[in-house]
Amino acid sequence: MTSSYDAVIVGGGHNGLVAAAYLARAGRSVLVLERLGRTGGAAVSTQAFAGVDARLSRYSYLVSLLPKKVVTDLGLSFAVRKRHVSSYTPVSRGGRDTGLLVSGPDATRDSFAALTGSDREYEAWQRFYGMTQRVAERVFPTLTEPLPSRAELRRRVDDPDAWEALFERPIGERVEADFADDLVRGVVLTDALIGTFAHAHDPSLRQNRCFLYHVIGNGTGDWDVPVGGMGALTDALANAARAAGAELRTGHEVTGIATDGRRAEVTYRTADGEHTVAAAHVLVNASPQALAALVGDAPPPPAEGAQLKVNMLLKRLPRLRDRSVDPREAFGGTFHIAEGYAELEAAYRQAAEGKLPAAPPSEIYCHSLTDPSILGPDLVREGYQTLTLFGLHTPARLFAEDNDAAREALLKATLAQLDAVLDEPLDDCLATDADGRPCIEAKTPLDLERDLRLPGGNIFHRDLAFPYADEGTGRWGVETAHANVLLCGAGAVRGGGVSGIPGHNAAMAVLGEV
Repeated sequence: MTSSYDAVIVGGGHNGLVAAAYLARAGRSVLVLERLGRTGGAAVSTQAFAGVDARLSRYSYLVSLLPKKVVTDLGLSFAVRKRHVSSYTPVSRGGRDTGLLVSGPDATRDSFAALTGSDREYEAWQRFYGMTQRVAERVFPTLTEPLPSRAELRRRVDDPDAWEALFERPIGERVEADFADDLVRGVVLTDALIGTFAHAHDPSLRQNRCFLYHVIGNGTGDWDVPVGGMGALTDALANAARAAGAELRTGHEVTGIATDGRRAEVTYRTADGEHTVAAAHVLVNASPQALAALVGDAPPPPAEGAQLKVNMLLKRLPRLRDRSVDPREAFGGTFHIAEGYAELEAAYRQAAEGKLPAAPPSEIYCHSLTDPSILGPDLVREGYQTLTLFGLHTPARLFAEDNDAAREALLKATLAQLDAVLDEPLDDCLATDADGRPCIEAKTPLDLERDLRLPGGNIFHRDLAFPYADEGTGRWGVETAHANVLLCGAGAVRGGGVSGIPGHNAAMAVLGEV
């Protein structure tokens, strides 16, 4: 390494790699310093189970918000595949095991009618998601532009009813006004609760902000499967950054940043001791809390995550009690468990009272149905499948007293909810690793904080923000109190999810491009 760079990037997660690639392609000298022994952050593929040839997306797992522009600009060798099924939600009604399957238009209409007895809910569904798609088409392109003002974004949306529903009033009001069926209401609301501990009528509107980012990706709101797993994306980004001339160093932990607003000195630690490097700009691909500690500023308000992440490998997909649906359809999209509207509210209330939800809500999907490349050929031939489960309403505070005991209890309760809609125990389907242990692992918010330094286990680093300028947000939403130090992690305005948007925007801020 040299002693000075145009830009030093703290952290080699996907946003840091995006920024590095853009800046290096623009001719800037770039150094990326990553604490861990690998780049990729939370967007990695891992052999999670000993002796088993399966590379799972251990943390983040689906792609929606990554702009096609970033993939094209950087010439990434990376692809996604569409899921043929959007979602399946099992339910027992009138003593009958049934469910709601959202896939093609005709099958979806038929499923709504069979569940609810009429076309009313399906037609409301079409109107509601027609509205969100129009918003997506108008809002998503702004995410890689300088921040619009609130008034400018409202003009771009050009739909007073949609603006009121998504930006002004709690999302629960619109869900309850548009839909009558409890199960349908719950399926709609889940997008507002991903990693976000809130209820449908929370006056903070944090649930609205979460919902918005989950329905606007690339103007469609589709959540696609990364071919080869999440690690394929960050490997492609690392290759693009290196090819453009960026230097990537792992096992280099940044411990401090000193700046006068024009030049900065970055201190980092390796196995050989402590070192420093100078930079014109420093881009911090870490949380706002980490940024404050590095520059010596007052810390921001504490963050708190609220999810359970479970990775599984199965010998086969389990049979369902609802015999009308093929398990390959049901698990090919998002499989909702205990996510009726009343169930979500009950789980929230119990967690808010400091108790683990009795019927934990969760959603599951099978990566390998859409992309079997993450499995070795023997596993594919024998019919093995992956399952990824994401649990809701599990705030970090519930694990503070005894993380291990709470994890075990929550996992047991969560899998019991899944077993309740299966025609055979999930345990009978789980594969075993080389040591004979079941292929299942669970991560609580405190586990994510330990493994990835996510503050409070918050997958967004802090509450998501609406994608418009506010006091102190700066031109691109990445600026800090220090002129030459930028925040390019998920905690930036328009951050969160695997998007690369904060990385792109921080690079644009450095390059002075519009």
